[in-house]
Amino acid sequence: MFDDTLDLAENKLLLLYIFRELNVPVTRNLITEIILENNFINYFILQPYLSELISSNFILEFESEDVHKLKITDKGLTALELFENRLSEDKKSLVDQYLSSNLNTIKNKIAITADYTIENDNSYLVHLKAEENKSILVDLKVSVGSNKQARNLCKKWKEDSSSIYTNLMNLLFDEQ
Repeated sequence: MFDDTLDLAENKLLLLYIFRELNVPVTRNLITEIILENNFINYFILQPYLSELISSNFILEFESEDVHKLKITDKGLTALELFENRLSEDKKSLVDQYLSSNLNTIKNKIAITADYTIENDNSYLVHLKAEENKSILVDLKVSVGSNKQARNLCKKWKEDSSSIYTNLMNLLFDEQ
């Protein structure tokens, strides 16, 4: 039982450490992806940990433009500073290596969003957005006729938003 308590504390500290090192608000899906890619914590254990950290005000969950995001609070930072020495150097090193090699990808996932909602039986509203340094580059809403089209638009936007944005700007600013 004592080992379980140590694992619980270390896993929560690991989550706080990751949030601090990311230094940007992230979605629950993105933090889950980071944790699972590195096999830090089992999915079924991770979700209650996140909920406990939120209910204890170590992590703040808030809504920003219809997207729920998470970020570490001052209380979470203080707790991490007090107990960071209980987090193994190996785990911190793994997090640091992962973030250093994937930070641009992670920030791109944060800045590029694509989702869709059902407007009625035969219409879907696709919302595509790109931000850079908290400035909106593009915020586009498009109505399409099928779920498949909505999913494809979202997928293409997430995969190649830079090229799509460039082509859109070229079309809009074409002087012909």
